[in-house]
Amino acid sequence: MNEEILERVYQENLEERLMAHLAKTCGFSYEEAMDLYYNSKLSDKIYLGKDGIQYLDYKVLAQILLETEKGLLD
Repeated sequence: MNEEILERVYQENLEERLMAHLAKTCGFSYEEAMDLYYNSKLSDKIYLGKDGIQYLDYKVLAQILLETEKGLLD
């Protein structure tokens, strides 16, 4: 496997863990957690690899999302 493929697999696993964590800790369905995540600015930052944010722990990323994008929770 080349580095690009490994990075993509890592990112997909990160997103999956992040959404599952949001669903579990916030009482959302998995579909609601997916909707929240994919409508967030954080998902774009992770996808683009801005500032290495994709290497933070999924629990930290979930907390960042909940604290910085409260408008998505309304």
